[in-house]
Amino acid sequence: MNLFSIFIASLLVNNVILSKFLGMCPFLGVSTKLSSAVGMGVAVIFVILGASVVSWLLYYYALVPLGLEYMELICFILLIASFVQFVEMFVKKTSPALYKSLGIYLPLITTNCAVLFVAMDNITQKYNLIETAVNSVAVAGGFMLMLVIFATIRERLEGSDMPKAWKGNPIAFVVAAIMAIAFSAFAGLV
Repeated sequence: MNLFSIFIASLLVNNVILSKFLGMCPFLGVSTKLSSAVGMGVAVIFVILGASVVSWLLYYYALVPLGLEYMELICFILLIASFVQFVEMFVKKTSPALYKSLGIYLPLITTNCAVLFVAMDNITQKYNLIETAVNSVAVAGGFMLMLVIFATIRERLEGSDMPKAWKGNPIAFVVAAIMAIAFSAFAGLV
């Protein structure tokens, strides 16, 4: 039951985009097309899960025994950068079209504060390895869910009639605010 509570809390209640406002750059930049949003979401799931699990192992099996807990930030940043480089090389090799559509946002996963937040939050919450994996998948899944929902809304908005001043990012911010209000209704679940 605890794992289910962690999953629902991270996916819906404490959604990293709508409640913590982390990862807004790819949220607004990649969500213009559904295909790009799905590709970015899958890449973020892989990076968050991999970086969180390895950072947990690094923290508890290297930093804590050596008394170097204060080095966690630097170590986690290096670890995340390594994962992102791996994902970038993999996507470039396997799907050049997706690599081109993601553009600058793929290397920006390195600076996506949501990835670092999850790695550090797992340590702060004192999750064990399984709880870390569940929390990481849930946070990344919530990130992807918001990207996909937002991309479908933005695709529909492209064809709608609205004042010129509202087109693009202004209406995107309004929609994101409405989504945040709507998802705040999940607060009583956990």
